[in-house]
Amino acid sequence: MFDDGTIVAIATANGIGSISIVRLSGINALSIASKITKRTNLKPRLASLSSLYSVEDEVIDEALIIYFKAPYSFTGEDVVEFQCHGGFAIANMIVNETLKLGARFANPGEFSKRAFLNNKIDLTKAEAIAKIIEARSEDAVKLLARQLKGELTTFVNDIREDLLFMLAYTEVSIDYAEDDLPSDIFEQIKSKMEKIIVKLTNTLEASKRREGMIEGFKVAIIGKPNVGKSSLLNKLLNYDRAIISDIAGTTRDTIEESVKIGTHIIKIVDTAGIRDASDTIEQIGIEKSIEAINESDIVIALFDNSKICDSEDEKIIELISNNEKREIIKVINKSDLQSNFDKSLLSDFIELSTKEDINPLIKKVELILDSNTHNDEMTLVSKRQVFSVEETLSHIKQSIQPLNTGELEFFAHHITEALENISNITRPYDNDQMLDVMFGEFCLGK
Repeated sequence: MFDDGTIVAIATANGIGSISIVRLSGINALSIASKITKRTNLKPRLASLSSLYSVEDEVIDEALIIYFKAPYSFTGEDVVEFQCHGGFAIANMIVNETLKLGARFANPGEFSKRAFLNNKIDLTKAEAIAKIIEARSEDAVKLLARQLKGELTTFVNDIREDLLFMLAYTEVSIDYAEDDLPSDIFEQIKSKMEKIIVKLTNTLEASKRREGMIEGFKVAIIGKPNVGKSSLLNKLLNYDRAIISDIAGTTRDTIEESVKIGTHIIKIVDTAGIRDASDTIEQIGIEKSIEAINESDIVIALFDNSKICDSEDEKIIELISNNEKREIIKVINKSDLQSNFDKSLLSDFIELSTKEDINPLIKKVELILDSNTHNDEMTLVSKRQVFSVEETLSHIKQSIQPLNTGELEFFAHHITEALENISNITRPYDNDQMLDVMFGEFCLGK
């Protein structure tokens, strides 16, 4: 366990509340707490009610004190928590007293960093801790809780073990060719590689489908001008967020708002009407609309039931036909008006009126979101994790040819690169791990 001083921070959100928590961590945490409480008998993992005193011997507050003795704490160090009355002043006063007694302000994320350095958590848990605090939906919390329990760590460790197995046997084949090796060793290696490729590919695909779960899935509303996009946005939000007008081009930029549907937080983007525009500003808005479509998880394409399908509608149909990777919901709006739209041009559409009931659309969106979240597939929750898996998969695929041609040095190089990349998700790879497998599994000294 390293020592970089005793750190202190307020662990609760700033503002008025019933309770605030001040956390101390480090080698002097207990001695500082003893001076503030004037108690020398703080017992580990036992909440004690105590008065808190300043260096000048003035009473600050009466609080609950909990002492976690190293290594049985979040950081792996001595940790003391002061659970004091909430407010703007009290917690800051306690922090200031700890600073006078030798503590220093914690850097952002330093408690979690110390937990990592002291082997209390790995990088997957550290990332899950950071994201679960910011989680905006129940599904995100459930996913991150699974990662906190070590699901991704187990996933990574299983792949690491298989890669270590491949690398160890390959190194032995290179350096100790005269030794007896299992006759089917390379068939075993190929079998493990095939399974890893399938596992990593499925994980990447699932992660991309569920990319919006943490910060909110993005839903774009598209259509030609005056089709009812802004009316639909206002109906979903239950207040007038967008300006409604009969004048084409009223919405000249994308409008983005968040709303909860079922257990999901979604970001709704009301786009500018897509049409051939001569106005430069409106043209920029239309370009941003097309960009919003490409960045969205779900696209709601709106058509006007009361109007004949024209070239602008055909442009929308062309756009959604070329976006097979997006979930597309086709909606024929203004069902309360006389029908003039050729419905045979669309399939699997919803008819509604944004002036009346939009529940069929809400249920459809919720069904799509549920299908992307309610399953047991492994999911990566950060771009760092996705990049590591992509690099791992790339090197494993590159290793296939040198394995088939017997170029074991090149094969070993790619497997080593794969090991290092997959290990970056949890904890950097140490070459000694491969040596442990080699010397543990093989009799090299005979």
